[in-house]
Amino acid sequence: MEHIVIIGNGISGVTAARHIRKLSDKRITIISAETEYFFSRTALMYVYMGHMKFEHTQPYENWFWKKNRIELKKGYVEQVKDSTKELVFTSGETLKYDKLIIATGSKPNKFGWPGQDLDGVMGMYHRQDLENLEKYAPNKEVCKRAVIVGGGLIGIELAEMLQSRDIPVTFLVRENSFWNGVLPAGESEMINKHIKEHHIDLRLGVNLQEIKADENGKVKSIIIKETGEEIPCTVVGLTAGVSPNVDFLKDSNIELGRGVKVNRRLETNVKDIYAIGDCAEQHEPIGQRRPIEAVWYTGRMMGETLAQTLCGNPRDYNPGHWFNSAKFLDIEYQTYGWVFGERGRPKYEKHFHWKHPKKHICITIAYHKESNKFLGINTFGIRMRHHSFDTWLNEERSVEYVLEHLADANFDPEFYKLHEKDIVAQFNQENNTNVQLKKKSWRRIFSY
Repeated sequence: MEHIVIIGNGISGVTAARHIRKLSDKRITIISAETEYFFSRTALMYVYMGHMKFEHTQPYENWFWKKNRIELKKGYVEQVKDSTKELVFTSGETLKYDKLIIATGSKPNKFGWPGQDLDGVMGMYHRQDLENLEKYAPNKEVCKRAVIVGGGLIGIELAEMLQSRDIPVTFLVRENSFWNGVLPAGESEMINKHIKEHHIDLRLGVNLQEIKADENGKVKSIIIKETGEEIPCTVVGLTAGVSPNVDFLKDSNIELGRGVKVNRRLETNVKDIYAIGDCAEQHEPIGQRRPIEAVWYTGRMMGETLAQTLCGNPRDYNPGHWFNSAKFLDIEYQTYGWVFGERGRPKYEKHFHWKHPKKHICITIAYHKESNKFLGINTFGIRMRHHSFDTWLNEERSVEYVLEHLADANFDPEFYKLHEKDIVAQFNQENNTNVQLKKKSWRRIFSY
């Protein structure tokens, strides 16, 4: 019986295992050094905030794995011997495979800062990070202040977590405006304001110089590079992005870039070895997507795609149009298609930005300035339907068409105030056009 071994029990590896089992009777083994059972990584913050227990983050009961004949092995793989199709563990054990799937995910970035490995320094990615947070920041009496380094989505989640226990937070962001490498200026400025309104000490345009230790080897303070200011703290959260977790493969024959190099079939350069999820790096980017995408849903899609290939139904990985969602404290964020930030925006891309005059609600629509083709949308504080925008992107609709039907994409609950009339009116005023909401959209607006 063919033995498929998967290194990593995150969403990518577990999805591959589940779908291989649905399609075949192959022997399947999942290896993990982090936890025995699969859990939802994105739910870790809610465990710390008291909204759920850790066991609630596990989508499957513990009996699920045995019932579905998926073997689980706890251990850390130290070496892949592809010539003998053998894995070597740090314990000295070995395991044979017929086909190997590398799904080892990511690890928090470290940039050689002095003190970056002190007690009290952590990322917010692994189960062990949650345990460290409980140890070093259980409450404001133990943790007088935390400093977060890096202004991405994980950073703002960690800030919200710490604030839920009334722990003061200083937030170091090297950009001059929060996440402005991704968000257009108006949106980034709105998030800056929102963070400060939550009494988070947001420091823009600054970098970490070093983390200082007390006499016991624990975090005592940090130094800001630009000013030399020393900020006393107990915890330092390193959230300056993540990198593929592939160090254990550096002595193997597997081709590496930043991650494990794969083609559209998710194959590496070594026969019978594949890579999926955060650790996989496409040889050629797919459309405008990045070669590595540390996103939950793309990991799931890779697992589903590879399972089909390994079970006799060869398929190319095709993630479709880009989309994502997140929360910036109280503001829900969604993006569909491409809306580029201030850096790297194509010359042909034009933006229409609407913001509510009083509330943190806004949208930015990107479209081609010559053809008016709809390219993408960001929404803050308005829930939109994925299916609507995916369809309009596939059909290559115009920005006018999207605005005409914008209310049909609105997914906010009943009795929420809708803003499409104001959005369209501003677009018409700025562009000297006469876009009209369709009758169905108008009825929906005034029915409330």
